[in-house]
Amino acid sequence: MAVRPVDRSGRHEGGRVVPVYALTGGRTRSVGMQLPIEALVTVTELAAQPSEDLQREHRLILEMGTRTVSLMEVGAGLGVPVGVARVLVSDLANAGYLEVHLPKVSADGRPGPDVLERLLNGLRTR
Repeated sequence: MAVRPVDRSGRHEGGRVVPVYALTGGRTRSVGMQLPIEALVTVTELAAQPSEDLQREHRLILEMGTRTVSLMEVGAGLGVPVGVARVLVSDLANAGYLEVHLPKVSADGRPGPDVLERLLNGLRTR
């Protein structure tokens, strides 16, 4: 199933209009650890049998996570701001559907050039 992006108004190809903030229940921060945009996610075994209660966007993230994908790619794939993707990914990680792989950081706390290069290459392939 291909991911159908949404525009800034939240309008999907099928005409459904959902304000971006409604996807997170109005939350602007993830629960638990703060996820950097270069964090990578993959699905866990639990994702093979997702709950029927998961919203559409959560299911799309699980589809994307069958291969290693960055938080930034999740946002781009859903057509939502990275902050929204961060909250949705956090929800799935806390529920056990996703495993989050944090990047190695340099002494100053920033991601190294190799991480940024992989992130840039991943965005170019989209």
